[in-house]
Amino acid sequence: MPHNPATADADDPERVSTGLAQLDRVLDDLRIGDNVVWRIDDVADYRQFVDPFVSQAVAGERSIIYFRFGQHPPLVTPGPGIRIVAIDALRGFEAFTRHVYQLITDHGRGAFYVFDCLSDLLSAWATDLMVGNLFQVICPYLYELDTVAYFGLLSSSHCYTTMARIRETTQVLIDVRHADGQCYVQPVKVWKRQSPTMFLPHAHDGEAFRPVIDSSDATRLHARLEQRKGETSQRQLDYWDRLFLDAAEVLQQDEEGERRDQIIEQLFQILISRDERIIALARRYLRLKDLIDVRARMIGSGYLGGKAVGMLLARRILLAHDHARWQQHLDPHDSFFLGSDVYYSFLVHNRWWDRIMRQRTPDGYFAEARSLQLDMLQGRLPDEIRLDLERMLDYFGQYPILVRSSSLLEDGFGNAFAGKYESLFLVNQGAPEDRLEQLERAICRVFASTMSEDALAYRLQRGLAELEEPMGLLLQRVCGRYHDRYYFPDVAGVGVSRNIFVWEESMDPGAGMTRLVMGLGTRAVDRIEGDHACVVALDQPHKRPFRDHADAARFSQHDIDVLDISENRLRTLRVRDLSDDPELPLRWCAERDRDATQRARERGSSQQVWRLSFAPLLRETPFVPLLREMLRTLEAAYAYPVDIEFTVHLAADGTPSFSLVQCRPLQTLGLSQRVALPESVPERRLFFATDGRFMGGNIDQPIQRIIQVEGPRYSALTQAQKFAVARLVGQLNRRIPDRSACPTLLIGPGRWGTSTPELGVPIRFADISRIAIIAEVAELGDGMVPDLSFGSHFFQDLVESQIAYVALFPQEQDSRYRAEWLEALPHSHRLTLDLDEQVDEAVAQTVRLFDVGETGLRVVADVLSQRLLCYQTD
Repeated sequence: MPHNPATADADDPERVSTGLAQLDRVLDDLRIGDNVVWRIDDVADYRQFVDPFVSQAVAGERSIIYFRFGQHPPLVTPGPGIRIVAIDALRGFEAFTRHVYQLITDHGRGAFYVFDCLSDLLSAWATDLMVGNLFQVICPYLYELDTVAYFGLLSSSHCYTTMARIRETTQVLIDVRHADGQCYVQPVKVWKRQSPTMFLPHAHDGEAFRPVIDSSDATRLHARLEQRKGETSQRQLDYWDRLFLDAAEVLQQDEEGERRDQIIEQLFQILISRDERIIALARRYLRLKDLIDVRARMIGSGYLGGKAVGMLLARRILLAHDHARWQQHLDPHDSFFLGSDVYYSFLVHNRWWDRIMRQRTPDGYFAEARSLQLDMLQGRLPDEIRLDLERMLDYFGQYPILVRSSSLLEDGFGNAFAGKYESLFLVNQGAPEDRLEQLERAICRVFASTMSEDALAYRLQRGLAELEEPMGLLLQRVCGRYHDRYYFPDVAGVGVSRNIFVWEESMDPGAGMTRLVMGLGTRAVDRIEGDHACVVALDQPHKRPFRDHADAARFSQHDIDVLDISENRLRTLRVRDLSDDPELPLRWCAERDRDATQRARERGSSQQVWRLSFAPLLRETPFVPLLREMLRTLEAAYAYPVDIEFTVHLAADGTPSFSLVQCRPLQTLGLSQRVALPESVPERRLFFATDGRFMGGNIDQPIQRIIQVEGPRYSALTQAQKFAVARLVGQLNRRIPDRSACPTLLIGPGRWGTSTPELGVPIRFADISRIAIIAEVAELGDGMVPDLSFGSHFFQDLVESQIAYVALFPQEQDSRYRAEWLEALPHSHRLTLDLDEQVDEAVAQTVRLFDVGETGLRVVADVLSQRLLCYQTD
């Protein structure tokens, strides 16, 4: 009986026709679930097989969905039963894949699909890797839904690795090639079907497909095809590699003009950023050689991410501004970069894409992320990435490594993501295979932090939840030196070019500020319980935000974070435990504390007591003018205030050299129009007041609600109950519909955001993201006091999220806190908590919620006079 494609579905519902009867015979028909990949030399070859397939499907009353994204002419014309879906590949891999995945999900089972030539995605994604990832996500999903799908690939545009991945995943792979004016069709893979001649080349002429059964003819044919293939052998490289080979050729030939400009621009678009402001900076400061040098130290492909780009740009800006100065005072970098495409390859490799799709929905945004984050911690990287990491470890030897997050949106204009993603120190000790395993676990941990509640809440609050946010990594040698078994830098710090934390009227906010620590920079960027970085206003570096000598001693650094080489871990040591080390730079970082030394002698100790004031560094070395010049130069280039992280190596004579770890635009609340404060406020109307110790610029904020954590009740709770208080505050925060419509003051004992419940309430950023003002009150003593850790990640969160901050010390003369103002409110102002879940009664009684909108309560502050009042205006 002759084969009739029109009746193929009716005879066997599992069989599907290509629309070409003789091709059906060659393939023994298509099957429901088949993904058919046509490997072609020209899109016209693909079209000649798409046309009969679509016509046959429409005749069989099948739904055809055509995904249109290519630059080539359309493959399918509109008509009954045909749906054409346009997708913008330039939005990125995730947005594209999500769109396709969702459309397939919405349509359900049984549709037939035609995709434009996948090779056209290379111009948008710049790497074969992501084309392979797309196919590995979509192909199995189509198979599950009983579809048939056509894909086209240009045979000369993809590397062998990508083609191998696609061949392994698809059910049908067919080569279409030309020799001597004849078209040949050769099935390469036909899953679960075979015949004696199925995998031979077939001469295609009209509707005829004749197998080449003569070995002499076949030998000659393959010789001609191989000759043609050899002429384009370089094109078997990944598109990404070919692009950089072209760039190297342009650089070597010292070409100028349109070709050079075109290549540089393309590299900016696929390597640097999608933010035009960052690209504009790159155009001014990054040369073609810089980009080729980056590629030489890159693992995988894709974007470098914001943190890596910021570091590179800052270095180039400084060297361009004053090459001689910064050649002397700026350490070279030898960082490596893990491209952002590796993040998506990690998800695809571990077969989590269906979970990513669920997480991207409103219902799954937080719920799915929790389990996904746990699994990502135990994920495995693709083998080819592990090999490159192995080679990187050979380069670094056993120097400690810093694994830093560098996501696409991180450290950009408007979005710092400060502290939202993990950055990890690796001591990097042990056998090579152990060090590789430690590195892989660290990378997985950074990848998993993209699913943390803090990061997701931040993205949601900033309107970024729908944007692509792949994670790149910046892999850096930890700058420092060995001190016997310990390794750490002489000095680490953060610097801001705009000092929004001024604590005296005479200070110039435009001069900048820095936070300095000895040892690893963790103590400069985090709020450390019981310890404090040195806060320096760069225009008046010898002034401190303290009232007396006792405060200066208490609010200083007592501990140092170090890497313990012997135990292969991060450790915290007391300064006094290291003070006998002659290599410790105490000469430049500390002063002898004579009173404490005398008390030690009275106790029988001969050890000198040092206080890390950094006064010699600030007074006797060029550190301050260098840092001011660095911040001034970077702010001028960015045309925006900047925030940097750095380490400092001190020569024997105190000469500093900087290693820039990161540079990003600094979000500031700014010095808005001055606010008129009343000279005095009647006692009955005053809630609290302070001179200094607040942040947020000039403030004039009405208050609608107050969330109060009662200090005495909180102090009496168990540790578990204190964590429950933090969760309860988070619930109340998430119920605030809009910060502007319902401005809320959060006030409580000690430090918000501490990791030690005995020192304050251990909330996270997600628990305060909708608050307008937070206040910390020193109402209990015993260490539960506010921590003025200006410039830390916690404070960066507040500034960026436009949350004002105030610290209250009721026992001091310049600070007032009248808790009785709340107690005097009519009972109608007290709101029930209306909790989502059962809460311990002691916990519920510790947290109180007030509606004070009708009282006229306002918080007003003037940054120049350093006065802040919270008072009832009516």
